[in-house]
Amino acid sequence: MGITIRGLSHDFHGQTVLNDINLDVSAGTVLALLGPSGCGKSTLLKALAGLLQPQKGTITFGHQCIYSENINVPSERRSLGMVFQDYALWPHMTIERNVSFPLQMRGISRDEQHSRVAEALNMVGLDAFRKRKPAELSGGQQQRVALARAIVARPQILLFDEPLSNLDRTLRESLCEEIRVLLQNLGTTAVYVTHDHSEAHALAHTIAHMEAGKISDIQTLRH
Repeated sequence: MGITIRGLSHDFHGQTVLNDINLDVSAGTVLALLGPSGCGKSTLLKALAGLLQPQKGTITFGHQCIYSENINVPSERRSLGMVFQDYALWPHMTIERNVSFPLQMRGISRDEQHSRVAEALNMVGLDAFRKRKPAELSGGQQQRVALARAIVARPQILLFDEPLSNLDRTLRESLCEEIRVLLQNLGTTAVYVTHDHSEAHALAHTIAHMEAGKISDIQTLRH
């Protein structure tokens, strides 16, 4: 499922944070949104996720318009998974329950939940940790749990909001490679927000450079 963005604009307290954004993300490719803090990249990601309602423009996933002046499809109906910077795990739940939560929200049967959770945790190398709580895991392991939760419902689009920025350089490089391989194996369309040039170049097929709410340049790395 590809992504098409046309004329997307948004102001916040009189300041323009998205200024006539136009982007195309081909199905099965990874787009990196690269730029400094405050350039609008996370705001754009939130608009894609349905966490923010822009004031102008349209967003289309595949052949379905999910946002326009008259349409605003709720986040839970956008067939997407999201990985946050701060992991966003529930501390009182086991790893297994954290990962299964999106499936519970979709009314998936317990047997199917068990199978899909095992598959997702195996993909990130954490099946042996399913009964632990988040506090018992390292930062890198917690981010892998967040990644498993994002992919467990088999979404058609994955969104990443600077998921590695809280980790040290060595761990960032290791997890960046793991995410690259996972995305390659899944073939899922992804949008990855980062301010790190090396992450963007390692992961993405295309890089959209953002400055002051605008796309300043689009760089194609590979097909």
